[in-house]
Amino acid sequence: MKKVFIAIIAVLLSFAGVSANHSDGRIKINIVLKSQSDVTALSRMADAFPTKAERRDFVVNTLKRQAKEAQFDLLSYLNELENNGVVEEIRPLWIVNSVSCLADASLLDEIARRDDVMAVYQCVEFRCLDDDEAVPVERGDGREIAENLLKVNADKVWELGYTGEDVLIAVIDTGVNLEHADLQGCLWDGGAEYPNHGYDFYSHDNDPSDGRGHGTHVAGTIVGIGASGTQTGVAPGAKIMALKVFNDDELTETTMWVEAMQFAVEHGADILNMSLGQPMPDAAVKLMMRQACDNTLAAGVVAAVCAGNVRQMQSMIPIPYNIYSPGDCPPPHLHEDQLVNAGGTSCVVCVGAVDFNDAIAAFSSVGPSTWSDVVQYNDYSYSSGSSTDIGLIRPDVCAPGVNIKSLDYSNNSGYCLKNGTSMATPCVAGTMALMLSKDHELTPAQLDEILERTAIPLSAHKNNDFGSGRIDALTAVNAIGDDGIIENAKEMISIYPNPAKDFITIVETFPETSPVTIPETSNISLMNIDGQFVGSRVQNNNQIYIGDLQNGIYLMKIESSEGVFYKKIIKE
Repeated sequence: MKKVFIAIIAVLLSFAGVSANHSDGRIKINIVLKSQSDVTALSRMADAFPTKAERRDFVVNTLKRQAKEAQFDLLSYLNELENNGVVEEIRPLWIVNSVSCLADASLLDEIARRDDVMAVYQCVEFRCLDDDEAVPVERGDGREIAENLLKVNADKVWELGYTGEDVLIAVIDTGVNLEHADLQGCLWDGGAEYPNHGYDFYSHDNDPSDGRGHGTHVAGTIVGIGASGTQTGVAPGAKIMALKVFNDDELTETTMWVEAMQFAVEHGADILNMSLGQPMPDAAVKLMMRQACDNTLAAGVVAAVCAGNVRQMQSMIPIPYNIYSPGDCPPPHLHEDQLVNAGGTSCVVCVGAVDFNDAIAAFSSVGPSTWSDVVQYNDYSYSSGSSTDIGLIRPDVCAPGVNIKSLDYSNNSGYCLKNGTSMATPCVAGTMALMLSKDHELTPAQLDEILERTAIPLSAHKNNDFGSGRIDALTAVNAIGDDGIIENAKEMISIYPNPAKDFITIVETFPETSPVTIPETSNISLMNIDGQFVGSRVQNNNQIYIGDLQNGIYLMKIESSEGVFYKKIIKE
């Protein structure tokens, strides 16, 4: 009991701010401007672009332009203060319209009173990596595949020819041991500007080397090729971008995370892996994180984010705040069990941890989360015991996170065991890479929806322990058709016209061989391209009215006698 108490105190201290002031008395602040991108309008405009690459370019360029215009006066003011020697290290952001800097504490009130400023807060460093210490283990025999990969059937996906090729995953973490034998050939080519395959956002230099081990272990679960004896990577054909946001004492601060997200989006990452988080952040930090996750989704980029490891600390970190932020942000696709209390969407697929018997890990944080405490969002209200104010169900899925074998940062050919939702998260990121290697145009909403729908259910409904269940990479990849939707939907149901202005007609494609009955009372739901529920429809003689929708791409969910089908429609 004494050991447990000491461990809890240590974890609590690791979450507390440990370094707010610099030696010269200046503090790091983040200034969030009132003018923020309308992410709904931005996403709607981005829907018009036919490819994910074009969508990303449009969103990035739009956010940059909007931030440049909105920040002009503030940056002029800060530059003048810098010339006077009271401000330094001015860093504008565009993924969220904000500016961070080091400033004399006496300036906070003056900056906060500016008409263009919504909030100013002090950026406090803290420690958030509370996973167990790594346990070194022997190398495999060259044929060994790590148990977590076998559990999710990753090896069977490789047999189909999908290994994550042409997919780039940003590992936002403690850095990566770039010399490890099992990562050779798996590192992002950053060219002459980023010669070391990434960037260090703590020190602001080109050396993202790992001084703690957490990020190397995570990277190994995504792409480790097994050169030293054990195959640890779910997607060994993918590439990773090493983005370091901790110093080697595990100190970090959330604006560094947002800078790393911005870098990853701008430099072509398909997936973000964020095995990190902050429990119970204040409203300003939550706002910053969700805005970043909203705009990342608008750019067409998905993030696998850990739920957290404080399940056993609910007396001090209670529900609905037991999930780390940004894991508490909403997913790209809203599960039907969430629709009783629907809200906005973001890029986050939140990941919990199970053991190899599919039992919930003792440490895996428990949902729901809520956003009713952030006035700019005020969604996902929560009231204990309510059947409607259920909060935001967290996590979305789970994966093995106990005794996970992956790469040891301190040995260029070594392996070690670690526990944590941090270890489960890269298993999900790797699985999404396998899915994208089959269809690179899958949207974040489709990736999330397919992952959840094909997961091994561990409860009757999506819940706050397991989410929709433990992922199965093989089932998820097999569920992808040429258009990213369940394959037999194309064979059994057709819709026309598509694009359409007012009405869509649903017909059975081969009624004599594949009889599909769609009852008049069938529940037909519509979601936008970002997975947000936009309404239900009742059919009349197989016709569905869509004239009230805004122009764009939607996903139609159709319940029939043969099951549930999904079809893309275009409203013009």
